[in-house]
Amino acid sequence: MGHGAPVREFLGLTFNLSNVLMITIASLIVFIIAFAATRKLAMKPTGMQNFIEWVVDFVKNIIGSTMDWQTGGRFLTLGITLLMYVFVSNMLGLPFAIVVGHDLWWKSPTADPAITLTLAILVVALTHYYGIKMKGASEYGKDFFKPMPFMFPLKIIEEFANTLTLGLRLYGNIFAGEILLGLLVSLGTSGYAESFGSGILGSIVAAIPMLAWQGFSIFVGAIQAFIFTMLTMVYMAHKVSHDH
Repeated sequence: MGHGAPVREFLGLTFNLSNVLMITIASLIVFIIAFAATRKLAMKPTGMQNFIEWVVDFVKNIIGSTMDWQTGGRFLTLGITLLMYVFVSNMLGLPFAIVVGHDLWWKSPTADPAITLTLAILVVALTHYYGIKMKGASEYGKDFFKPMPFMFPLKIIEEFANTLTLGLRLYGNIFAGEILLGLLVSLGTSGYAESFGSGILGSIVAAIPMLAWQGFSIFVGAIQAFIFTMLTMVYMAHKVSHDH
């Protein structure tokens, strides 16, 4: 607890090397899963192909619940990428944390607000881009004044609120989970576990709540990946659909 971050400066810019490392690892894992699942496609899917087709169907259902398929079909790849990337990122910090010196190197990338808010900003920026591309700048601009002109300031505030809530919701859930796991690990290595007995018994007593919380954290990580993807498609539907 209370670990620092491996921060370095390069060309006048400050980089958190832990974030760079974990973003890279999460991206590589998603790429390897996608490559392995599509390397040998078959008419009767098995193994990884079966898994990736389930993911595709799952994202299709998310898109179908927010907009018509003719409009939303183009966002299928975006939805699959977000769902897999956020889920993998949420899981990385669950098994363990690696601390070198006083710096925390291995963690869930989504346990850092800089990463989750960056994801949220990119998502909101994409919604504006596709809104202008698919509706035209003139019609898209008019949406900010509907149903009444005085709605414009409120809609600007809504854009900032959507960005903050999308990013901070993900960060808060994953960060809180890792903090509690850290506390449970500390419990197992402190004198509190000794009150239940020494040696193996004390370790078992400390491990039981940690394993239970890890199981719950997997569920929370999966739910947060789903919520992030769902809200992305909801925001996208509001921008690109003519009936919104």
